[in-house]
Amino acid sequence: MGEAWDSSRAALASYGFEGKAGQTLIVPSASGTTVIVVGIGAPGEIDANGLRTAAANLARAASKHSTLATGLADVDGVEARAAAQAVVEGVSMAGYRYVELKADPSNVSKLERLTLMVGASDVAAATAGAERGQIIADAACLARDLANTPPSHLTAAMLADRAQGLAESCGLDCEIVDADGARELGLGGLLGVNAGSTEPPRMVKLTYTPRRPNGHVALVGKGVMYDSGGISLKPSNEMHALMKMDMSGAAAVLSAMTALKALKVRTKVTAYLMCTDNMPSGSAMKLGDVLKIRNGKTVEIHNTDAEGRLVLADGLSLAAEEEPDAIVDIATLTGACLVALGTKVAGVLGNNPGWVDQVEAAAARVDEPVWELPLVPKYRKLLDSNVADLKNVGGPYGGTITAGLFLQEFVADRPWAHLDIAGPMNVDADEAWVSRGATGFGTRVLIDLVSEFRPPSS
Repeated sequence: MGEAWDSSRAALASYGFEGKAGQTLIVPSASGTTVIVVGIGAPGEIDANGLRTAAANLARAASKHSTLATGLADVDGVEARAAAQAVVEGVSMAGYRYVELKADPSNVSKLERLTLMVGASDVAAATAGAERGQIIADAACLARDLANTPPSHLTAAMLADRAQGLAESCGLDCEIVDADGARELGLGGLLGVNAGSTEPPRMVKLTYTPRRPNGHVALVGKGVMYDSGGISLKPSNEMHALMKMDMSGAAAVLSAMTALKALKVRTKVTAYLMCTDNMPSGSAMKLGDVLKIRNGKTVEIHNTDAEGRLVLADGLSLAAEEEPDAIVDIATLTGACLVALGTKVAGVLGNNPGWVDQVEAAAARVDEPVWELPLVPKYRKLLDSNVADLKNVGGPYGGTITAGLFLQEFVADRPWAHLDIAGPMNVDADEAWVSRGATGFGTRVLIDLVSEFRPPSS
């Protein structure tokens, strides 16, 4: 390491370093080797989530260097496999940047090689954890790439083509349904939302089937490639510019699916990506229109900007027909959830407490927090329609809850949970292992959820 340097607590304190979680200190050296000290908080209190964050802070501090070695994966209290996985995830995700459309990318991490230093007895476990961490981090970064891509560069048809290519390389079966196929299947929600667009819709079905599966989970992702609001046009503000990310649910589902074979997941997983954009035009869906969803229920449109639940209704109907052990859908669905829970926490609602518990546990393990909101039965009447089975909105209050009650109409009483990721879909600045822009939130939740799946009781 070149000349010796004083690493005592007193010396570090003289530099202003206190060891607090998130704190870093860079100590340059004339020999060319740079030492970076990373705070992990009180001794013995660090867990895998804390290690992920510490590793991300280390990676940001070392972003100008091509090689990095760290002992973060060798700390007391965290098993070597879990520690190595967390460190690799933190370093890999912190280094993410979307630079596809930049002629001269700047602020891109130069890190090319990461070395984890662990005890000899932990090498095998740490190696396995590191490999798993890289697979999961790659999936999360794929979801970020997809959601960061401008809508002119990623239409529904383009996403379907991308999904097909990924399926071939990741051991998945892939079925793509175009507009004609959607009409044959009775996907009235998807077709209704697509009616104002010049870009055709796509429904993508992906299936992962391991040997002797221990259960079957269906995933449904909202893939609104760009949401103008339709006839109920959104205001032209900063949030409108982020509506290229209204397909973050589908991005999370697709990206999670790419990791399952490599991780040797034992659960069968069927995924539905419901992809279209929502545009205003002379042919667009109108307020007062009635759509017929795949399961036969009719929906009166009272707001064309409540379109995500319409495409999810078709996807949930298809998923329920497979009779899986459980269903989870994920969507940037309601501004109400953003208002209620802010930008750090996703909402979760569901009809089966045991299944919701599994979703919450998975979210806690990967440090992507969720908070359960109630499905209040008395609010169901807010969705009553005079001319159809239900309306697509339930009034100005409790919007996330009424959206959940709407979706519940299409799950055929299968154990189901709904993740509303409208709040944490995007961040404005780097923070720990989250990089500015699309976060890929939910990808790692879904991977963990199906990896640890237990069929819920009814």
